[in-house]
Amino acid sequence: MRFTLRQIEVFVAIARGENVSRAAEALALSQSATSAALAELEHQFGRPLFDRVGKRLRLNELGRQLLPRAVELLDRAQELEALLRADDAPGSLKVGATLTIGNYLAPLIMADYLQRHPAGQVALTVHNTATIVAQVARYEIDLGLIEGRADAPELEVEPWVEDELVPFCAPTHALAGRATVSLEELAREAWILRERGSGTRETLEQALRHWPDGLQVRLELEHTEAIKRAVESGLGIGCISRLALRDAFRRGSLVALEAPELDLARRFNFVWHRGKYHTAAIRAFLDACRRMTAGARHSHEIPLPPVK
Repeated sequence: MRFTLRQIEVFVAIARGENVSRAAEALALSQSATSAALAELEHQFGRPLFDRVGKRLRLNELGRQLLPRAVELLDRAQELEALLRADDAPGSLKVGATLTIGNYLAPLIMADYLQRHPAGQVALTVHNTATIVAQVARYEIDLGLIEGRADAPELEVEPWVEDELVPFCAPTHALAGRATVSLEELAREAWILRERGSGTRETLEQALRHWPDGLQVRLELEHTEAIKRAVESGLGIGCISRLALRDAFRRGSLVALEAPELDLARRFNFVWHRGKYHTAAIRAFLDACRRMTAGARHSHEIPLPPVK
């Protein structure tokens, strides 16, 4: 072959970071060695793979076509090496999860996965849906566990488990104790919501698409626990996953506001790049996810240890 796996590895690292120095750092190479590996790869075939824009290198059309095949080649090479070493560990894995999943499900899934595969390695990042989807699209992570949508044509989405948002308030709030509340009543309240780009915010805004006046948003916070604390303090009402509120409802520190006019059903999804080869690690981690939710129709029915 006229290329080496090291050259392909350098190409993929530069494509992910759009920068030679970041790629060199990720690969523990010198910047000159990284630049030389890319230059040699392009020179051997007489075809550039990037457009040079200042210090940034952006994939050109050929580079975009090559990237998924290059990532798959490296994944398969790692599996081949493990086979030759007689190593049955599933290999390393980079997973991204949105906040509800990352805070309440992912740690238990990782514990199950690592108990079954002690030599496995998992790196977990937790961000909102928009960030996780972008990371999957750029091959920065192998697998995404998301609460929102992923509409990009290069991504594949598989349903996982149903979820539901629920408005909630402090037990001392004027609406607490009501059997149901109307949308008009909710709209008069101050709200504490997740930021735009989160799957939670997207679901709520979709449910309110026919409500012309919108909501009175007092605070936007990036973490569900911060929203819960703010609502407990009487700063307003919130709306997050019923899964994230299960223990607070059990303790009585927060109260659900049942709003029949709002369709707040959604689902958790798996997302990966269509060109991504499913390594043994990805397959094993997906199995762990499905074991966690087996028998549960909705996320708040998943058997989880209570938080005291």
